[in-house]
Amino acid sequence: MEENTKNMLAGKPYRPDTKELGEFSSLAHRLSRDYNMTTDEDKLERKAIIDRLFPDHGEGVYLQGPIEVDYGRFTKLGDNFYSNFNLTILDTCPITIGNNVMFGPNITLATPLHPLLADQRNARLQNDGKVADIEYGAPITIGDNCWLASNVTVCAGVTIGNNCVIGAGSVVTRDIPDNSLAVGVPAKVIRKLSEKDRLENYPY
Repeated sequence: MEENTKNMLAGKPYRPDTKELGEFSSLAHRLSRDYNMTTDEDKLERKAIIDRLFPDHGEGVYLQGPIEVDYGRFTKLGDNFYSNFNLTILDTCPITIGNNVMFGPNITLATPLHPLLADQRNARLQNDGKVADIEYGAPITIGDNCWLASNVTVCAGVTIGNNCVIGAGSVVTRDIPDNSLAVGVPAKVIRKLSEKDRLENYPY
């Protein structure tokens, strides 16, 4: 693995225009496209694509599709991972998803970051004579037994603990502790989950 790629994964400034990263992302984009052309009936084809796109995945992974994945190889999926429609994964830094995690539709996991100042963010002439920008990122970790409801965005550097629920439309910008219900923009913990939340305690 090239030093530039190692810097990317470590959250250090890196260039996204290198040959190695270009090959990694082109493969992931092609595999995402191929997956999106399959249906539930194409079980063997889907499994083969998931195996290539996410080499580090557990058993029982189901992606409804469509999906859009930046690299895939830098994302770890646990056992019994389920995602509804329109999953977007930008894994310039490692993404780790635990066991028994469920995603609603339109979930985005975004590890990339860009400089806030325009003169550092804009593409410019680099030492090798090429025009390129400099980026960096931070990892995302999602614990076991979590449910992210529809239209949730998880931002770079966030850790979501075990047994958490993130409400629909939330933008998670800070860590969420275990056993929490968090909602809003930005997402805030509104309470701990408890035995009172068992299904049989709800009125119908």
